[in-house]
Amino acid sequence: MAKKSVAEEPQLSQQEAKQAFAPALAPALEQIRATLQRLAGSPPQVLILEGGRAVERLAVAKWYAAQLNCPHVTSAGPCLDCPVCLQTGAGILQDCTLLGVQEPVSIEAVREVRSRAAEAPHGRGWRVIVLAEAQFLRAEAANALLKVMEEPRPNLCFLLLAPQRGKLLPTLVSRGWVLTLPWPVPDSDDASLPGELGSWIAALDDFLSTGRGWFEKTSVKNAVDADLARQLILAVQKSLAATLARRTAACRLGARFAGLPDAGCAYVDDVLAQCQRSLDLPTPVNPALVLDWMAVRLYLAVRKSAMGGRS
Repeated sequence: MAKKSVAEEPQLSQQEAKQAFAPALAPALEQIRATLQRLAGSPPQVLILEGGRAVERLAVAKWYAAQLNCPHVTSAGPCLDCPVCLQTGAGILQDCTLLGVQEPVSIEAVREVRSRAAEAPHGRGWRVIVLAEAQFLRAEAANALLKVMEEPRPNLCFLLLAPQRGKLLPTLVSRGWVLTLPWPVPDSDDASLPGELGSWIAALDDFLSTGRGWFEKTSVKNAVDADLARQLILAVQKSLAATLARRTAACRLGARFAGLPDAGCAYVDDVLAQCQRSLDLPTPVNPALVLDWMAVRLYLAVRKSAMGGRS
């Protein structure tokens, strides 16, 4: 059987290839595109794109790859119409490898990337390796990728895409230049939450304020199952996203998170990610215990912020 390439190569029409750039051309991303144009003069070997939505991060990554390789670049950016740009949009340009778009990046894929990284670009631009949804990199794959990044080569650029830098291995972040896309507006606010979930958000809000009442709620027999826990964690993540998008009025927890510094927001995001992983283990952790662990850590983060960072 022929070996499958790590590059994901969807067969797109010319129109579909051009449409792949569309999310990156939104007016809200004008400043991001201007920054990428400046970076293209001397690209960092590792660029981390955080914020935005997954489709926006991927479109911006393709736009930047086109900026680095398009033979007809102008002050407005790549032409998005030549063969190089269209192949980039379609994900089939030889000098642009896309990983993680359809499935998490495996250790085998990273090993193949190492051999590709050793090759000079086929064209006169840059070899670009894009790792979409890099937050799903397992430790083994992330460490293998780190070894590749520690071997700098001319005209090679890695793009790591993730919702937030805090979801990536710290050693990967330390190697990269971070560019933050506008934070997405949550799909819904507290007004549209189902009644039961709304009551849990209200209880969590009260606990973050007073430190009381939460454990009485989670200790009720059969009060919490895995599905409810996942919904509550997602609702808290949306509240954090609303805070980052400066829409604290849209959600009840926004007022609690508004005072958190950047490091505090990253910590909360990591706590929520750990809670999700605990519920998805082969032998899941008790959902009530997961929510209790989450509530305590959110309370401590909010309390520390209210005290000006003092423990």
